Amino acid sequence: MQQHIPVALERCIALLTPALENKTNPVVIDATLGQGGHSKALLNTFPTLKIIGLDRDLSAIELAKTNLQEVMDRTVIVHAVYDEITQVLENLGISKVDGILFDLGVSSMQLDNADRGFSYANPAPLDMRMDQSQGISAQEVINSYSKGELVRVIRNFGEEKFATRIVDNLIKAREAGTINTTKDLAELVKESIPAATRRTGGNPAKRTFQALRIEVNQELAVLERAIPQAIAALQVGGRLVVMSYQSLEDKIVKSAFSKVTASRTPLGLPIDLPNSKADYKLVISGSEAASADEIAKNPRAGSMRLRALERVAA
Repeated sequence: MQQHIPVALERCIALLTPALENKTNPVVIDATLGQGGHSKALLNTFPTLKIIGLDRDLSAIELAKTNLQEVMDRTVIVHAVYDEITQVLENLGISKVDGILFDLGVSSMQLDNADRGFSYANPAPLDMRMDQSQGISAQEVINSYSKGELVRVIRNFGEEKFATRIVDNLIKAREAGTINTTKDLAELVKESIPAATRRTGGNPAKRTFQALRIEVNQELAVLERAIPQAIAALQVGGRLVVMSYQSLEDKIVKSAFSKVTASRTPLGLPIDLPNSKADYKLVISGSEAASADEIAKNPRAGSMRLRALERVAA
């Protein structure tokens, strides 16, 4: 397994610093704990910081416990999905926090472990569950969904224009019992896409694998519920930092941020009405990409879009 390199580590710390540096006992939620890289750096930077780390992946949690061993006295790790932020805080007796960090998508650990089924590079079971203790696998989606449902998943979540051709071949393969591993799926997708199209844009299976992973883990539905909870959990001066890796995620984050940073004054009025200013402001105008230097060191940062928000009023 490759050494995990946290994406945009220094930038995330810089964005969260104004919310943490003058607090006696600041609290940050790491909503996607993973192996604990971001959390460890934050805990080392701020000696009185407490981290609440959430992850749905039990394997990731075990790794994080090892990596955070020296700072576990200031760390609470919870096996939870990030749309459970409100419930987690309630269970811990915490009303508001100073910072929240999301590093979305599939982690390097999940990609590098072939047996998890996230990667098309090696033959493996078609699993793709981030939490292997529950839920349906990619194999079950492929075998039980109707043609229309499969086309919807691959077209909407993979933004794949050849979704119908892929699904037609998928239906034939499942009836013949020949679609059993990630390699089987990757080969089927490749054969379903015209040769001229396959020459550009990387591995032709990438979009289909992304679509199935999103469906298996309900990633977009979970994110739509999670971001408003995270926004509401910030205290005044608190900051929310989100890293997305594909356009569908980023669109959800952008929309949620836009709603809470817009003035409540009706359109067309020349001045803000009393008490109509937004309770939140954008820390970054739009979004940021990873630097060329970071992408060179960590290619998985190439598609990252970073957005940040601050609560300015109760």
